[in-house]
Amino acid sequence: MDLFSTNVLTAIVQDLRVPQTGLLDKYFTGVIVEDSEEIHFDVDNKPRRIAPFVSPLVAGKVVRSRGFQTNTFKPAYVKDKRVFTPTRAIKRVMGERIAGGQYSPEQRMQILVAQDLTDQLEMIRRRMEWMAAQAIYAGAVTVQGDEYPAVTVDFGRNAGHTVVKTNPNRWSDAGINPLHDLQDWSDTMVKNTGVALTDVVMTIDVWKILRPNAEVKSRLDPWRGNSTMQQDAHQREGLVFQGMVDSFAVYTYRGWYVDPVSGTETAMLPAGTVLGLAAGYIEGNQCYGAILDHDSLRAMEYFVKSWLENDPSQRYLLMQSSPLVVPYRPNATFRATVL
Repeated sequence: MDLFSTNVLTAIVQDLRVPQTGLLDKYFTGVIVEDSEEIHFDVDNKPRRIAPFVSPLVAGKVVRSRGFQTNTFKPAYVKDKRVFTPTRAIKRVMGERIAGGQYSPEQRMQILVAQDLTDQLEMIRRRMEWMAAQAIYAGAVTVQGDEYPAVTVDFGRNAGHTVVKTNPNRWSDAGINPLHDLQDWSDTMVKNTGVALTDVVMTIDVWKILRPNAEVKSRLDPWRGNSTMQQDAHQREGLVFQGMVDSFAVYTYRGWYVDPVSGTETAMLPAGTVLGLAAGYIEGNQCYGAILDHDSLRAMEYFVKSWLENDPSQRYLLMQSSPLVVPYRPNATFRATVL
């Protein structure tokens, strides 16, 4: 078996585990793979029309049929290339015995390939989690990188779905009932989309303010499925369910990424953030444009290949993807800065 054949590498990628991607996995569950560079989707324009009144003695009134809008986005491209030199296979791999290693060079190479493929896939999935956070937070995703000028993909969310609370109406101010805000934001979502806010996702600093609030504390149900009590501490990275308050499912979220431009570790969501979502109605999709490679003959999420250079002897491993996270119904999302 050729360890570096495209079919073998693709099979390995399909079996690898991925990092914590709570927002992506919960709210962008669809997967769409395109044969073109662009991603296309139709949006139904459905105003709240009512049937017209006319006299039964006159001709019926012509009512124009409802149309739709087709949006087109061109996702950014990801190319992650790794180098395998012969010296990598003769050195001890992580976890191997220091004295008298138990692996042959061929076995070490298999381990190294799996490790690098895992790292490549995790980097792409973490980027997609970042895009999911941006799509919900800003209603848009700005793509920028080396030799890639900043391009903003705006999903057209209603401006009223972005709120910044100021003194004396912040959740940390005296006399504020956050449940009133949640109800108002849900009403706004119902007006603009016909569906209500169901999920509330917040950063840890907001949770520490919300948790002891007297109104919230008296109404928060921390039971999951009426059998397991959910602790109110956030003890891992990603999305954590904290309980139900009225009809809203409350989650906390924290996650980080190393910005490839600045090199600094940055939070996925800024402090003081609350996200409101109508779960099941966002129609969030993980979209993938065509892979621009002569060796890629079909549409796919990830394409990985390898080739050998003879002088000096080294092998390259390249993973490519053209991902974009798209909320087909952006007005089913809401963002507030509350602190």
